[in-house]
Amino acid sequence: MAVRIRIPTTLRTLTGGESIVEVDGTTVAESLAALEASNPGFQDRLFDEDGSLRRFVNVFVADDDVRYLDGVDTAVPDGAEISIIPAVAGG
Repeated sequence: MAVRIRIPTTLRTLTGGESIVEVDGTTVAESLAALEASNPGFQDRLFDEDGSLRRFVNVFVADDDVRYLDGVDTAVPDGAEISIIPAVAGG
């Protein structure tokens, strides 16, 4: 199943500057694993040593934050869009 992943500007060095990468996957986890396979370096930036999404990384399927769904086990329908959005902090 084809899934589009929106890449934030800060991670586009891993994709050769591409803002959208198309991968195959039926869940967020499969899709992000496919992203890592085709563009190494995402695993360390998105996941902590326990395999959980890092606190400062938000992942959305369409407009829904996966943390409020089934996490990385959230199903991704064919043609869906996943967005990786780094948290912004400061004052």
